[in-house]
Amino acid sequence: MTKQLRIAVVGAGYWGPNLARNFSNSPDWELMAICDLDKSRAERLAQQVGGVRVVTDLAELLASDDIDAIAVATPARTHHGIALAALAAGKHVMVEKPLADTGERGRTMVDTAVAEGLVLMADHTYCYTPAVLKIRELVQEGALGDILFIDSVRINLGLIQPDVDVFWDLAPHDLSIIDFVLPGGLKPTTVSAHGADPLGAGKSCVGYLVLPLANGAMAHVHVNWLSPTKIRQMVIGGTKRTLVWDDLNPQQRLSVYDRGVDLGLQALDGVERNAATVSYRLGDTWSPALPEREALGGMAAEFAASIREKRSPRTDGAAGLRVLSVLEAASRSLEGGGSAAAVSSGAELVGELR
Repeated sequence: MTKQLRIAVVGAGYWGPNLARNFSNSPDWELMAICDLDKSRAERLAQQVGGVRVVTDLAELLASDDIDAIAVATPARTHHGIALAALAAGKHVMVEKPLADTGERGRTMVDTAVAEGLVLMADHTYCYTPAVLKIRELVQEGALGDILFIDSVRINLGLIQPDVDVFWDLAPHDLSIIDFVLPGGLKPTTVSAHGADPLGAGKSCVGYLVLPLANGAMAHVHVNWLSPTKIRQMVIGGTKRTLVWDDLNPQQRLSVYDRGVDLGLQALDGVERNAATVSYRLGDTWSPALPEREALGGMAAEFAASIREKRSPRTDGAAGLRVLSVLEAASRSLEGGGSAAAVSSGAELVGELR
């Protein structure tokens, strides 16, 4: 049997319990400790996952020689400091979304991990769901054809966050999914963002993102904290087929429609034009069979595999940087009244693990 890797979860708040439970149940990992400034909260979580030890001092945790990696589930503004301290201590790091609160800090984290020969992984959880893994497979094998548009909706009556707007809270999910399924990742040149704060919360509670994609395609993301109904849906339209992912429909999460529009080129006066030769394709609809398993279990397995194989994980620091670059551009667009803002380039991993 492969020896288990040893991990500690830093942060026992909202997301930490989910990470702790999955690492505790994973055959690849031995959960060693829970670290949180709130000792009583950490103790409650530790008891839920087998009575592992509780630590309130990060430096004490990182000095432990029985820890191979840490999973960070703390506010985004703290990710940079925690990750750099862990990497300096020789620990592999997994960070919940977003990777950091600025692209510059995220870049420092990625550069440091590469320099130290350690794994830095972004916990883009949805990328490990069976549905998104299947979407990636269908897109990359060309089953949908060339991508024409992506339309994503993530709305609910949600918790208004004290430190970030709805874009930074919800859009990382959709952006990370788009980045994961598109060949080459998410690399728009500009982003246009429109936000609204009808409650006077001091930040956008409703938001829309528009991102141009390759070959004239477009992605549109709608995020909303104020909707009384919950919708988790993504539509990916291609030249061959259109895929609909409804994450709240366990009986049929994915539907693939063999329907579309074909435009014929007709030569008029020696010039090729998109003339009136329009035909509509009305074919079958089918739903791929998907296994039911928890995404975080797959994420934990991928984190372990990337460490053992000395490779970048599927959702590596570069993927986290690509998402961050879009979020930062969205913030600049909001400040500019919704005008298109350039997305910074250079969100590529600067080297390979040594």
